[in-house]
Amino acid sequence: MASGFFAILDDIAALMDDIAVTSKIATQKTAGILGDDLAVNAEKATGFLSSREIPVLMKIMKGSFINKLIIVPFVFLLEWLYSPAIKIILIIGGFYLAYEGVEKIVEFLFHRKKKGVEVIEESKQIPENSKDAEKSKVKSAITTDFILSLEIVIIALAAAKEGYEALKSQFNPFLVEIVTVSIVSIVATIGVYGIVALIVRMDDTGYKLIKKSKKETGILATLGNLLIKALPFVIKALGVIGTIALLLVSGGIFDHNIDYLHHFSPTVPSMLKQFAYGIVAGIVVLTLVTLFKKVFLKKTSP
Repeated sequence: MASGFFAILDDIAALMDDIAVTSKIATQKTAGILGDDLAVNAEKATGFLSSREIPVLMKIMKGSFINKLIIVPFVFLLEWLYSPAIKIILIIGGFYLAYEGVEKIVEFLFHRKKKGVEVIEESKQIPENSKDAEKSKVKSAITTDFILSLEIVIIALAAAKEGYEALKSQFNPFLVEIVTVSIVSIVATIGVYGIVALIVRMDDTGYKLIKKSKKETGILATLGNLLIKALPFVIKALGVIGTIALLLVSGGIFDHNIDYLHHFSPTVPSMLKQFAYGIVAGIVVLTLVTLFKKVFLKKTSP
């Protein structure tokens, strides 16, 4: 009886060792996309009132968890039913990310900043529309997270398969894969949004350090002032990095899942190719969406 119990413990320990190895491989494989995910979500979580930053971030994080609860079983089911469909879904998601990235660039380059009376009029409307604007931005962030989460889960699954084959594990591959993907999904969500929370609260941390400092020129006060002054630059940088990340992730999806694009111009650096693919795809989708809106609005307008 005792020997049977210890045998079960040995099996559990061996299983956990295998999962630890496959999880490490999967985390390394997804490190790049996690960095992009961090930049995109940090940019999405900024731009709110200080009192709303953490509540908004929690809403996005909750949405991210729900995304992964949907995606993980869906990906395993789809792989079992028809695995090529995963590639098709990824490519469609890549077009959405490219569209978001190019739309931000167009907004920055061609939409002029409001001045004078326009700013005053807009400021009067903000309290009325702030809840709708917040809901819209949260919805956009969760939608973008869905595409990024889908790629994270698929990459983690591929890495889990690779790790399982290398280990020649005695356990059911499905068990190892699903536990590995689940661990990576949880770690990715908590890690990414934890770091985002630290970024958006840099100014509050700075004020607290200044209050704790006994001297105006002390180390804590200097660090606090540095955090406060750095936050606007960090937010602007995240906006740029997040946009570039959207285009690189979308271009990477096309590069890795469309053979012709993958083998096109092999002498060109892959990152440059992926960025170009993202730009071109974004311009195409943005053009189609703009034409559709013009035609649809023209037909429906009185």
